[in-house]
Amino acid sequence: MLHDAGHQAYFVGGCVRDLLLGIEPADYDVATDAIPQRVQELFPGSFTVGAHFGVIIVREDSVQVEVATFRSDLAYSDGRHPDGVVFSASPEQDAHRRDFTINGLLFDPRAGEVLDFVGGRVDLQAGIIRAIGEPARRFAEDRLRMLRAVRFAARFGYRVDELTFAAIHQHAASIGQVSAERIRNELTRILTEGGARRGFELLDKTSLLSAVLPEIVRMKGVEQPPQFHPEGDVWNHTMLMLEKLPPGTPVTLAWGVLLHDVGKPPTFAAPRTPQDRIRFDGHVETGIALAAKICARLRFSTDDTEQIQALIANHMRFIDVHRMRVSTLKRFARLSRFQEEHLELHRLDCISSHQQLDSYNFVADFLAKTPPEIVRPARLVTGDDLLLEGLRPGPRFRQILEAVEEAQLEGKLANRDEALAYARTLIAAKASIVEGTKFADSSN
Repeated sequence: MLHDAGHQAYFVGGCVRDLLLGIEPADYDVATDAIPQRVQELFPGSFTVGAHFGVIIVREDSVQVEVATFRSDLAYSDGRHPDGVVFSASPEQDAHRRDFTINGLLFDPRAGEVLDFVGGRVDLQAGIIRAIGEPARRFAEDRLRMLRAVRFAARFGYRVDELTFAAIHQHAASIGQVSAERIRNELTRILTEGGARRGFELLDKTSLLSAVLPEIVRMKGVEQPPQFHPEGDVWNHTMLMLEKLPPGTPVTLAWGVLLHDVGKPPTFAAPRTPQDRIRFDGHVETGIALAAKICARLRFSTDDTEQIQALIANHMRFIDVHRMRVSTLKRFARLSRFQEEHLELHRLDCISSHQQLDSYNFVADFLAKTPPEIVRPARLVTGDDLLLEGLRPGPRFRQILEAVEEAQLEGKLANRDEALAYARTLIAAKASIVEGTKFADSSN
């Protein structure tokens, strides 16, 4: 429609890059010489997300395309948005304002022609991430571009051009000017798009990691007991786990992998005797607290924060699965996203250290052989039932419910009648007897 109306219009940016790499683009952006008002005239259902920057969203059904007017940008006082823009009729001028050469390509679908004003095709073939023009200027316009350079290098397995790398290293400390949410999102993409290990090693080499996640840098050189961790220090162990994260890894699992041992550096204790070993007493509790601070700093949602903390809190419990009572194992397996995240984190932990998968196989076998309705059965007795028996809510009320559920999970109660009878027995007993019944497996 833009062409038919007499305008220049091209696909631009990441979609062109991906098409040339044989990758299906996630979305398509269009650049045109049509000014925003004209785009809205041609597409009445469109809406503005930044008309003063020349950006209009054209939507049809569930599909939307970002259409931006060719432009050149004025100064970036806030390190993110231009103070103003000058609309242009030149696609070349528009290409020169973009971040990296591989993202500065335009494609004319009618002519089947790629327009390259910045050397992007050469860099794409050579596997180079290179800032367009002067790197320091590109990064001053938007500091997040420093993280994006690392992400693209990690995702595609490319190297960062020397001048671009030097500019990132020089200005790494200024990444703090970027909002926490944008930093979090970029780090998440590094963790989940593939190449997470390379991404974090590049973050470290450019000094970006010490600026955004100093807690991870502190893992370097923290030795571990070789009988459990022949792979080396906490940093190397974590990098080996990141290396095994496939594209599309769940966000909370990826962050759980990154942070599962974040409590080890501050809890390191050297052997006290020749028979002793390196210890990290309390590293789980310390890790939970550090993860809470990191998640708050990066503005994670409450749900994501709780899941990341849960992964850290429970990752050492797999050591005890062979000794757990059936009821305890069932409760463990009922953790949110247990199989896809908790169990997978344990598998990655093992294959990145001692290579022993006994606990993993034990739990996987248990889940394969135990129907979900047995692992997660409906309660045979509820709080309403106890109320009907004349018991008032309180500590004893909760203890009885837990004791009945315990017996149910152990397979000692076959039906509701048996459960009600057991509950009545507990109600009739003294409080001390109830407490004695409570969770014989709590030490597990």
